[in-house]
Amino acid sequence: MMNPMTSARMSAIEIRRLKKVYKMGVERVHALRGVDMTIQKNEFVAIMGPSGSGKSTLMNVLGCLDRPTSGSYLLNGKPVEKMGAGELANVRNVEIGFVFQTFELLPRASALKNVMLPLLYSKANWLGARRAAKRALDRVGLADRQHHRPNQLSGGQRQRVAVARALVTSPSILLADEPTGNLDSVTSDEIIGLFRQLHDEGQTIVIVTHEEDVAGHAARIIRLYDGRIRSDLPTAQDPIHREWVNQAAERLSDLADEVSQHPVEATS
Repeated sequence: MMNPMTSARMSAIEIRRLKKVYKMGVERVHALRGVDMTIQKNEFVAIMGPSGSGKSTLMNVLGCLDRPTSGSYLLNGKPVEKMGAGELANVRNVEIGFVFQTFELLPRASALKNVMLPLLYSKANWLGARRAAKRALDRVGLADRQHHRPNQLSGGQRQRVAVARALVTSPSILLADEPTGNLDSVTSDEIIGLFRQLHDEGQTIVIVTHEEDVAGHAARIIRLYDGRIRSDLPTAQDPIHREWVNQAAERLSDLADEVSQHPVEATS
């Protein structure tokens, strides 16, 4: 299904007829079955789908961590499927920022050194690595935690370090795979608020999530089923999300009624 949104802006991601087939012994598993998708620069998009829908495979292909079996993938207008291993490694290091559910921080390194890490793979960035890492930590509100190790930080702070590390190379695209999966609801809201702030500053963000409340912060939701895009709609027009919002509102209303009817029990 083609994205109904305007294509007047230059696209950050454009994939056509994308397929991914895994060979498992004599079996062939079709993880992606001809996906068409365009993501414009400065979009905030959520990708959703049940287990086995292909969303993780799609994220790996978008992040140049895996090659498609067939189809085309243009990243900022450049054909990814024609890139060699060295060029792909450079794209992963410079063009794409990754944020993972489990943070993936070096346990014995400070926040500053963790954020510096992507810059150390490029000789051109060595000299300015510390300064750039400090700026990235300041951008996510952790300027005063730069010398702390991961075990000295809260879960939310560790994820902020991971976001800073993803941003330190000034990537064109930020890919986040279940970034709130290991966080409580309050901390999840803080991290999603950070993503919204980054989007407001011009960052293109693609987030894979199974949580409707997280997806609701994106401007658009792409839903995958059995390796195909079933729907690709602005969030406000997505019927599944609208139904979830209505049900959440009803639950809050019921809870408010219960509190008003039993104020003593509710506060004891």
